[in-house]
Amino acid sequence: MFSHVIPAVRNMKDFEYALKKDHEQIIFLETRLSQVESIVKFAKQHKKKVFMHADLIQGLKVDEYGLEYLINNVKVDGIISTRVNVIASAKKHNIIGIQRLFALDSHALNYNLKACKKIQPDYIEVLPGIIPSVLKEISDETGIPLIAGGLIRTKEDVDNALNNGASAVTTSNRSLW
Repeated sequence: MFSHVIPAVRNMKDFEYALKKDHEQIIFLETRLSQVESIVKFAKQHKKKVFMHADLIQGLKVDEYGLEYLINNVKVDGIISTRVNVIASAKKHNIIGIQRLFALDSHALNYNLKACKKIQPDYIEVLPGIIPSVLKEISDETGIPLIAGGLIRTKEDVDNALNNGASAVTTSNRSLW
């Protein structure tokens, strides 16, 4: 479903640049609630699927009502979150739920793997996405499609992630878009 490289947008200049690219999807990071409806509408006019990192929308309370707003009013195509309950709710509303997982240490990894097995997100975004052995382990352990993100800086980083279990890579590095 995803392009191999997905633009992760942090500001309006990056958004404008991403709209000119051939990618089918855009991930929004660090946006404000007052901008959400207009930027999603504009992205959809450019035939982009829009995924919002719900935890990083300033002014949005990420609860059932906040998610209903993103799903019913804003019409996002998917939600990204570090919170298991947010991803479970996204799945309940039949939109794509992407569980963001930080591979900080063995304890965090094991905890997150258990959570992912329980809620079965549509995708797992692994950060940092530059550790091939961890990507492979998560892929083998869960069977859930992976997206590698964080610290993806070079074409070699993209290739390593894709060759070790990731089905896509997110990056805010424009040169990789």
